[in-house]
Amino acid sequence: MTIFLHEMRQNTKMLVVWSVLVGAIIVVCMATFPEVKKQTDELREAFAMMGAFTSAFGLDKIDMMEPIGYYGLDCAAVLAFGGGLFAAFVGVRMLSKEEAEHTAEFLLTHPLKRSSIVAGKLAAVVAQVALFNLFCTVCAIASFALIGEELPWKTFWLFQLAQFLMHLEIACVSFGASALLKRGGAAFGLGLAALLYFLNMVANISDKWEFLRYITPYAYADPSSVIPNTAIAGEYLAFGMAYALIGVAFAFAWYSRKGIAP
Repeated sequence: MTIFLHEMRQNTKMLVVWSVLVGAIIVVCMATFPEVKKQTDELREAFAMMGAFTSAFGLDKIDMMEPIGYYGLDCAAVLAFGGGLFAAFVGVRMLSKEEAEHTAEFLLTHPLKRSSIVAGKLAAVVAQVALFNLFCTVCAIASFALIGEELPWKTFWLFQLAQFLMHLEIACVSFGASALLKRGGAAFGLGLAALLYFLNMVANISDKWEFLRYITPYAYADPSSVIPNTAIAGEYLAFGMAYALIGVAFAFAWYSRKGIAP
Protein backbone atom coordinates (compact mmCIF):
# COMPACT_ATOMS: atom_id res chain seq x y z
CA MET A 1 0.00 0.00 0.00
CA THR A 2 2.90 2.36 0.77
CA ILE A 3 4.36 1.88 -2.72
CA PHE A 4 0.93 2.38 -4.30
CA LEU A 5 0.23 5.62 -2.42
CA HIS A 6 3.73 6.93 -3.13
CA GLU A 7 3.36 6.36 -6.87
CA MET A 8 -0.11 7.90 -6.93
CA ARG A 9 1.18 11.02 -5.16
CA GLN A 10 4.23 11.23 -7.39
CA ASN A 11 2.17 11.02 -10.58
CA THR A 12 -0.79 13.20 -9.52
CA LYS A 13 0.31 16.24 -11.52
CA MET A 14 0.87 14.24 -14.71
CA LEU A 15 -2.48 12.45 -14.32
CA VAL A 16 -4.34 15.73 -13.83
CA VAL A 17 -2.62 17.44 -16.77
CA TRP A 18 -3.23 14.59 -19.23
CA SER A 19 -6.83 14.06 -18.06
CA VAL A 20 -7.77 17.75 -18.26
CA LEU A 21 -6.04 18.21 -21.61
CA VAL A 22 -7.68 15.22 -23.31
CA GLY A 23 -11.04 15.81 -21.60
CA ALA A 24 -11.08 19.46 -22.66
CA ILE A 25 -10.29 18.57 -26.27
CA ILE A 26 -13.19 16.10 -26.28
CA VAL A 27 -15.61 18.76 -25.03
CA VAL A 28 -14.38 21.40 -27.49
CA CYS A 29 -14.45 18.91 -30.34
CA MET A 30 -18.05 17.82 -29.64
CA ALA A 31 -19.07 21.48 -29.35
CA THR A 32 -18.30 21.82 -33.07
CA PHE A 33 -20.72 19.05 -34.08
CA PRO A 34 -23.80 21.30 -34.61
CA GLU A 35 -21.84 23.34 -37.16
CA VAL A 36 -20.40 20.25 -38.81
CA LYS A 37 -23.88 18.74 -39.11
CA LYS A 38 -25.01 21.71 -41.22
CA GLN A 39 -22.47 20.71 -43.88
CA THR A 40 -23.55 17.08 -44.17
CA ASP A 41 -23.67 16.79 -47.96
CA GLU A 42 -20.39 18.60 -48.56
CA LEU A 43 -18.53 16.54 -45.97
CA ARG A 44 -19.88 13.20 -47.18
CA GLU A 45 -18.76 14.09 -50.70
CA ALA A 46 -15.32 15.03 -49.38
CA PHE A 47 -15.02 11.76 -47.44
CA ALA A 48 -15.93 9.78 -50.55
CA MET A 49 -12.97 11.35 -52.37
CA MET A 50 -10.41 10.52 -49.71
CA GLY A 51 -9.65 7.06 -51.09
CA ALA A 52 -7.56 4.89 -48.79
CA PHE A 53 -7.81 7.45 -45.99
CA THR A 54 -11.54 6.78 -45.82
CA SER A 55 -10.84 3.17 -44.84
CA ALA A 56 -7.88 4.03 -42.64
CA PHE A 57 -10.04 6.17 -40.37
CA GLY A 58 -13.17 4.02 -40.65
CA LEU A 59 -15.20 6.66 -42.48
CA ASP A 60 -16.64 3.99 -44.78
CA LYS A 61 -18.21 2.07 -41.88
CA ILE A 62 -19.65 4.74 -39.63
CA ASP A 63 -21.79 7.83 -40.15
CA MET A 64 -19.85 10.82 -38.93
CA MET A 65 -22.96 12.98 -39.22
CA GLU A 66 -24.53 11.12 -36.30
CA PRO A 67 -23.49 12.38 -32.83
CA ILE A 68 -22.08 9.04 -31.64
CA GLY A 69 -20.33 8.52 -34.97
CA TYR A 70 -18.80 11.97 -34.83
CA TYR A 71 -17.69 11.35 -31.26
CA GLY A 72 -16.14 7.98 -32.10
CA LEU A 73 -14.29 9.04 -35.23
CA ASP A 74 -13.28 12.59 -34.38
CA CYS A 75 -13.40 13.33 -30.66
CA ALA A 76 -12.59 9.88 -29.29
CA ALA A 77 -9.61 9.66 -31.63
CA VAL A 78 -7.99 12.07 -29.19
CA LEU A 79 -8.97 9.76 -26.33
CA ALA A 80 -7.63 6.72 -28.15
CA PHE A 81 -4.28 8.15 -29.19
CA GLY A 82 -3.76 10.52 -26.27
CA GLY A 83 -4.83 7.87 -23.80
CA GLY A 84 -2.51 5.36 -25.42
CA LEU A 85 0.42 7.73 -25.05
CA PHE A 86 -0.48 8.40 -21.42
CA ALA A 87 -0.86 4.68 -20.60
CA ALA A 88 2.43 3.81 -22.28
CA PHE A 89 4.27 6.63 -20.52
CA VAL A 90 2.92 5.68 -17.09
CA GLY A 91 3.57 1.98 -17.58
CA VAL A 92 7.04 2.13 -19.07
CA ARG A 93 8.45 4.47 -16.40
CA MET A 94 7.07 2.69 -13.37
CA LEU A 95 9.94 0.24 -12.82
CA SER A 96 12.66 1.61 -15.09
CA LYS A 97 12.78 4.99 -13.33
CA GLU A 98 14.23 3.37 -10.20
CA GLU A 99 17.44 2.73 -12.09
CA ALA A 100 17.30 5.80 -14.32
CA GLU A 101 16.90 8.06 -11.29
CA HIS A 102 19.26 5.97 -9.12
CA THR A 103 16.65 5.30 -6.42
CA ALA A 104 16.70 1.50 -6.72
CA GLU A 105 19.31 1.03 -4.00
CA PHE A 106 17.25 3.08 -1.53
CA LEU A 107 13.99 1.33 -2.43
CA LEU A 108 15.40 -2.17 -2.11
CA THR A 109 16.78 -1.51 1.38
CA HIS A 110 13.22 -1.53 2.71
CA PRO A 111 11.83 -4.79 4.13
CA LEU A 112 9.71 -5.44 1.06
CA LYS A 113 9.73 -8.34 -1.34
CA ARG A 114 10.38 -7.38 -4.92
CA SER A 115 7.06 -8.95 -5.86
CA SER A 116 5.33 -6.59 -3.43
CA ILE A 117 7.08 -3.62 -5.04
CA VAL A 118 5.97 -4.73 -8.49
CA ALA A 119 2.41 -5.34 -7.28
CA GLY A 120 2.18 -1.89 -5.70
CA LYS A 121 3.49 -0.18 -8.80
CA LEU A 122 1.19 -2.20 -11.06
CA ALA A 123 -1.80 -1.21 -8.93
CA ALA A 124 -0.79 2.44 -9.35
CA VAL A 125 -0.59 2.03 -13.13
CA VAL A 126 -4.05 0.45 -13.30
CA ALA A 127 -5.53 3.10 -10.99
CA GLN A 128 -4.11 5.97 -13.04
CA VAL A 129 -5.37 4.53 -16.32
CA ALA A 130 -8.80 3.97 -14.75
CA LEU A 131 -8.99 7.52 -13.34
CA PHE A 132 -7.90 8.99 -16.67
CA ASN A 133 -10.65 7.08 -18.49
CA LEU A 134 -13.24 7.95 -15.86
CA PHE A 135 -12.55 11.67 -16.16
CA CYS A 136 -12.62 11.55 -19.98
CA THR A 137 -15.89 9.61 -19.89
CA VAL A 138 -17.47 12.27 -17.69
CA CYS A 139 -16.25 14.93 -20.11
CA ALA A 140 -17.75 13.02 -23.04
CA ILE A 141 -21.14 12.74 -21.32
CA ALA A 142 -21.03 16.44 -20.48
CA SER A 143 -20.18 17.31 -24.08
CA PHE A 144 -23.29 15.53 -25.38
CA ALA A 145 -25.42 17.37 -22.84
CA LEU A 146 -23.76 20.64 -23.88
CA ILE A 147 -24.91 20.31 -27.49
CA GLY A 148 -28.30 18.85 -26.56
CA GLU A 149 -27.77 15.45 -28.20
CA GLU A 150 -28.99 12.19 -26.70
CA LEU A 151 -26.48 9.44 -26.03
CA PRO A 152 -27.08 5.85 -27.16
CA TRP A 153 -26.00 4.59 -23.76
CA LYS A 154 -25.34 0.95 -24.57
CA THR A 155 -23.11 1.78 -27.51
CA PHE A 156 -21.41 4.58 -25.59
CA TRP A 157 -20.54 2.48 -22.53
CA LEU A 158 -19.31 -0.38 -24.68
CA PHE A 159 -17.09 1.96 -26.65
CA GLN A 160 -15.71 3.53 -23.48
CA LEU A 161 -15.02 0.06 -22.08
CA ALA A 162 -13.10 -0.82 -25.24
CA GLN A 163 -11.02 2.36 -24.84
CA PHE A 164 -10.22 1.52 -21.23
CA LEU A 165 -9.20 -2.06 -22.05
CA MET A 166 -7.02 -0.79 -24.89
CA HIS A 167 -5.26 1.69 -22.61
CA LEU A 168 -4.89 -0.98 -19.95
CA GLU A 169 -3.26 -3.38 -22.41
CA ILE A 170 -0.79 -0.76 -23.60
CA ALA A 171 0.01 0.12 -19.97
CA CYS A 172 0.59 -3.53 -19.01
CA VAL A 173 2.81 -4.27 -22.01
CA SER A 174 4.79 -1.09 -21.30
CA PHE A 175 4.97 -2.08 -17.63
CA GLY A 176 6.53 -5.38 -18.65
CA ALA A 177 9.08 -3.52 -20.75
CA SER A 178 9.87 -1.23 -17.82
CA ALA A 179 11.27 -4.19 -15.87
CA LEU A 180 13.80 -4.70 -18.65
CA LEU A 181 14.73 -1.11 -19.44
CA LYS A 182 17.21 0.98 -17.48
CA ARG A 183 16.81 4.28 -19.32
CA GLY A 184 15.10 5.62 -22.41
CA GLY A 185 11.83 4.12 -21.22
CA ALA A 186 9.70 7.15 -22.07
CA ALA A 187 10.80 7.15 -25.70
CA PHE A 188 10.13 3.42 -25.97
CA GLY A 189 6.64 3.71 -24.47
CA LEU A 190 5.55 6.66 -26.60
CA GLY A 191 7.00 5.01 -29.70
CA LEU A 192 5.15 1.78 -28.94
CA ALA A 193 1.79 3.55 -28.57
CA ALA A 194 2.30 5.46 -31.83
CA LEU A 195 3.36 2.29 -33.67
CA LEU A 196 0.29 0.36 -32.50
CA TYR A 197 -1.98 3.21 -33.64
CA PHE A 198 -0.31 3.24 -37.06
CA LEU A 199 -0.61 -0.55 -37.43
CA ASN A 200 -4.37 -0.33 -36.95
CA MET A 201 -4.59 2.27 -39.71
CA VAL A 202 -2.62 0.00 -42.05
CA ALA A 203 -4.89 -2.95 -41.21
CA ASN A 204 -7.95 -0.83 -42.06
CA ILE A 205 -6.59 0.09 -45.49
CA SER A 206 -6.01 -3.39 -46.93
CA ASP A 207 -7.28 -6.91 -46.18
CA LYS A 208 -3.79 -8.33 -46.74
CA TRP A 209 -2.68 -6.55 -43.58
CA GLU A 210 -5.63 -7.79 -41.53
CA PHE A 211 -3.34 -9.99 -39.41
CA LEU A 212 -2.07 -6.78 -37.77
CA ARG A 213 -5.39 -6.60 -35.92
CA TYR A 214 -4.13 -9.46 -33.75
CA ILE A 215 -1.18 -7.29 -32.70
CA THR A 216 -2.61 -3.85 -32.06
CA PRO A 217 -5.16 -3.14 -29.30
CA TYR A 218 -6.59 -0.34 -31.41
CA ALA A 219 -8.30 -3.04 -33.49
CA TYR A 220 -10.85 -4.06 -30.86
CA ALA A 221 -11.32 -0.44 -29.74
CA ASP A 222 -11.79 0.90 -33.27
CA PRO A 223 -14.96 3.02 -33.39
CA SER A 224 -15.72 1.80 -36.92
CA SER A 225 -16.07 -1.69 -35.42
CA VAL A 226 -17.52 -1.09 -31.96
CA ILE A 227 -20.11 1.59 -32.75
CA PRO A 228 -21.86 0.08 -35.82
CA ASN A 229 -21.90 -3.43 -34.34
CA THR A 230 -22.46 -2.45 -30.69
CA ALA A 231 -19.91 -5.13 -29.85
CA ILE A 232 -16.21 -5.57 -29.13
CA ALA A 233 -14.39 -8.01 -31.42
CA GLY A 234 -13.83 -10.92 -29.05
CA GLU A 235 -10.95 -12.60 -30.89
CA TYR A 236 -8.87 -9.42 -31.01
CA LEU A 237 -9.73 -8.62 -27.39
CA ALA A 238 -8.62 -12.10 -26.30
CA PHE A 239 -5.20 -11.62 -27.90
CA GLY A 240 -4.95 -8.17 -26.36
CA MET A 241 -5.68 -9.36 -22.83
CA ALA A 242 -3.19 -12.19 -23.33
CA TYR A 243 -0.50 -9.65 -24.26
CA ALA A 244 -1.39 -7.65 -21.15
CA LEU A 245 -1.07 -10.71 -18.90
CA ILE A 246 2.23 -11.65 -20.51
CA GLY A 247 3.54 -8.14 -19.89
CA VAL A 248 2.55 -8.27 -16.23
CA ALA A 249 3.93 -11.79 -15.74
CA PHE A 250 7.22 -10.76 -17.36
CA ALA A 251 7.48 -7.74 -15.05
CA PHE A 252 7.09 -9.92 -11.95
CA ALA A 253 9.46 -12.64 -13.19
CA TRP A 254 12.22 -10.37 -14.51
CA TYR A 255 12.23 -7.71 -11.81
CA SER A 256 12.28 -10.34 -9.06
CA ARG A 257 15.59 -11.75 -10.23
CA LYS A 258 17.35 -8.94 -12.13
CA GLY A 259 20.49 -7.34 -10.82
CA ILE A 260 19.83 -3.63 -10.29
CA ALA A 261 22.74 -1.21 -10.44
CA PRO A 262 22.51 1.66 -7.94
